[in-house]
Amino acid sequence: MPCAPLFMKGLASSLRVSDALSVIKYICEVGVSPSEEVPFGKIVRCPSCQIAVAVAQPQQGIQIVSCAKCRYQYELVSGNIVGIQSEEISMDVTAWEKGLRFLKLMKQSIPSAVHSIVVQTPSGMARTHRFATETVDLPAQEGERVTVAVAAPSNVYRKLGPFKVSSRTPDFYPGEAMCITNHKDGRESRLVRAPRKDESSSLLKPSILFPLLALFATGDAASGFIDPSLPQFLSVVAVSSLAVGSALNSFVLPQFNQLPQGSVEVIAIKQRLLSQYDVLQSRINDLKEAAEKEVWMLARMCQLENKISAVGEPSYRTRRSKVKRVRESLQNSLRGRIELIASYARISSMIEIEVEMETDVLAAETTTDVDGITEQIEQIMELEKLEERWKMQAEANDEAERLLSSQPVPLDEV
Repeated sequence: MPCAPLFMKGLASSLRVSDALSVIKYICEVGVSPSEEVPFGKIVRCPSCQIAVAVAQPQQGIQIVSCAKCRYQYELVSGNIVGIQSEEISMDVTAWEKGLRFLKLMKQSIPSAVHSIVVQTPSGMARTHRFATETVDLPAQEGERVTVAVAAPSNVYRKLGPFKVSSRTPDFYPGEAMCITNHKDGRESRLVRAPRKDESSSLLKPSILFPLLALFATGDAASGFIDPSLPQFLSVVAVSSLAVGSALNSFVLPQFNQLPQGSVEVIAIKQRLLSQYDVLQSRINDLKEAAEKEVWMLARMCQLENKISAVGEPSYRTRRSKVKRVRESLQNSLRGRIELIASYARISSMIEIEVEMETDVLAAETTTDVDGITEQIEQIMELEKLEERWKMQAEANDEAERLLSSQPVPLDEV
């Protein structure tokens, strides 16, 4: 849209700020009509490594996704919140719990509020999720559309010979809520495991008792807990058991649960595109906010210049020249931001086309033949070439944005 900056200049000069802001919004959503009812969807990130893994479209409710970076599987539950209950809790942290957290023997965060929400999918099915948050702020309100990322359920697994291996992220129960994405404001909230109603902090918990015994068995404090007459190898056994268990939980089991590298290679290309799309949308939003502020400033400069012209006093001639200089600087800055927004929006639309061609179009096809595999390989190679072009274009836009930011508007002269 090459005439957009000139058009916005005329709108701002006519003090039609709302129309100018509408033009900016239209440029940000290139290729999408104002009455669009089938949007691209909401980008959902991996709750573990925070990269874009999938798109939650309006008609989708439940989908299983795999992350190409951490190679774990997750279940995404998208829908509207039809019920929510929240309760602020106060948990006293004792000195020994603080010590265990300092020694990395307890990894759970301290929750500040417990929430229970009911999410209804577009198909009408409802699910209840109970979780806690580190703050008392609500991650979403009733009526808003959200996507809850949960650990892979027990019925999602892969066969490894006679065994069934779950590709669930470690330290999480099947179906446990990990992250919630609010579609209204794009806010993402990391979730904490909600404490049980009958749960109480106790040293008799196996997860706390055994590490403590192993810790005390290696130091001078062992004399207060372990009989010195016992054989010395008990402390060695305790420490060895702790080391083996820690190694299994930290290294062996997480790698054993991961998906094979070859099974996520095709997914990795799509998720790289989604990650680039996510970055582009973030930059578009930042440029949009800056452009909206400059539209208001430009309109005020035009209004001030009109007032000075209406007064007609010769003493205001110097001030009028300063206002004119600031107005021209704002126009140049706004023109550069609009061009960047249009370029980013065009690349975003190209990524949307490629992602939808890969998912929606292929899913709608009912015939499969031998040429399908060859076509997929050609599409992957084409995507890689397009990815290089988009990267070069994004680098050029970044350089233009840096040059634009290095030229501040001299508002202090007004």
